[in-house]
This record gives sequence, C-alpha cells and structure tokens, in this order.
Amino acid sequence: MAAAPHPGVEEVWGWLSEVPDPEIPVISLTDLGIIRDVAWQGDTLVVTVTPTYSGCPATSIINLDIETALRARGIDKLRLERRLSPPWTTDWLTESGREKLRAYGIAPPIDGTAADGQLAGRISRLIGAGGNLAVACPRCGSTHTERVSQFGSTPCKASWRCKDCLEPFDYFKCI
Repeated sequence: MAAAPHPGVEEVWGWLSEVPDPEIPVISLTDLGIIRDVAWQGDTLVVTVTPTYSGCPATSIINLDIETALRARGIDKLRLERRLSPPWTTDWLTESGREKLRAYGIAPPIDGTAADGQLAGRISRLIGAGGNLAVACPRCGSTHTERVSQFGSTPCKASWRCKDCLEPFDYFKCI
C-alpha cells in the first residue's frame, strides 16, 4: 500500500497561522514573522523558526506549540530548525499582525524603525515633541503619549501612557 501524500506547504502554513504567540495570544506565529520557512525534506517536514531575540524566554514554548499543532494534524516526521541569521526584526510583523496588536491594546512598532543601518535617520523623522517617538495610543489614536518605562510586561514591550485619554498601554519595541 502506498503511503498517503503529505500535505502541501501552503496547507502547513495555514495550520501554523492558527498557532498563537504564547506571550501575546492575539497574534499568530506567522503574523509575528518568526516562522521563516516550511519545507519537506523527503518525508520529514522542516519548520525553520527565528526567535524574536536569542534569549527569548518563550522560545521553548513556541517550539512545543508548533510541534503540538503539527502532530495533531498527523505530521509524525518533523524537525524544527532555529535560524538566528538574519536576526528577526519587527519589520517582519505582518500588517494583519500589527492591526491585531492595536485592537488588543498594544501599540505596534512604528514602521521602519527596526535596526537596519538607517535607524537614526528614520527615528529623527518620527520623533515627536518632547523627544519621544510619536507612538499612537492604541485606544484613542492620539500621539500625545509618553514612555513610562523601557521595560513592559514582556521583554518585547515598553510601558507607555497616553496624555489625552490617560490610559497606560504597552508598545511593542522595535528590534
């Protein structure tokens, strides 16, 4: 009896788009941009993952969640590969992911401020009054905001406050 054909790469990408980030469950791993590649090597599915940073505390949970989701779909030969180069950047977040963050109450990173060699020039254009990035409040949309702390609820986020609606919020840091 011939072995059943394995699912297509597009279908696997669809399954992975349903796996939530463990720290921010409103966004999927594919929206986060950390799934770098999905490919079949013979009868083994290889999923390449780039963590948001090399010391990310959620990396082992992310790998377990990927493995659990794919094994539930019948994938029994699976290999997860970790790729650190090129390093992940917030530019890899999808537009859908940015909107999901905003709707959840987290200000997404400001476009084009990831460290790619042109950071200083772009940031100087994005600085608002008072020397802060012009981060829009995810609740009211105002850019009359201020950073409270560089450290937020997770290493990927900073704490901010809106001066108009007075609500605190997280800002997803640019990397």
